[in-house]
Amino acid sequence: MKGIIKLFMDGGPFIMSAIFICSIIALAITLERFFYYKKINLGTDKLLDRIAKAISMNHYEEVLAICDSKPSPVTNLVKAGIKHRKEDEARIQDAIKDAASLEIPKLEKFLTTLGSIASIAPLLGLLGTVMGNMETFGVIGAGASLGNMEQLAQGISKALLTTAFGLVVAIPSTVVYNHYTNKVNNMILKLEIQANNLIQMLIKQEKRG
Repeated sequence: MKGIIKLFMDGGPFIMSAIFICSIIALAITLERFFYYKKINLGTDKLLDRIAKAISMNHYEEVLAICDSKPSPVTNLVKAGIKHRKEDEARIQDAIKDAASLEIPKLEKFLTTLGSIASIAPLLGLLGTVMGNMETFGVIGAGASLGNMEQLAQGISKALLTTAFGLVVAIPSTVVYNHYTNKVNNMILKLEIQANNLIQMLIKQEKRG
């Protein structure tokens, strides 16, 4: 603990604290999104099979009960389609697409913040570097005598520590942001395919009467 406190003090408590706060936020977002994506993907294929079977038997109340018990982007599309199943094809399509458009922001939630942290953290480190260099050159300008060599070392240490700490936060944040962005894009594509399948399923079933 003393070593961590010393690092903060050597790097400059203001800049180091700002970068540390960024790291905590990035970690919180990473964990929250991980569990959210895991939750909404849990048993999706089996769930869709149950829904498709219930729809084929015109058990729409059962479908709604299944959706209420397993809330997810997919089940929300199903509920929208079921509620408008008696309407014409265009209205069913619009209802499901409107529901899909509401799910996309939920999938992308906090990713902009994570991307911002990935960009801000190295800039904060760079700011600390500039401040450290200013301190160093100030000492040099005053004359690097033995009495102020400690100040000179502190300025150099601040410049190196803040840059390193900023990169330590930025690199994993960038990796996670790119991974989650790609994951969300794939989920949106899959959601669009599932929406189209649901539309065709409902239309086909309603035509059967």
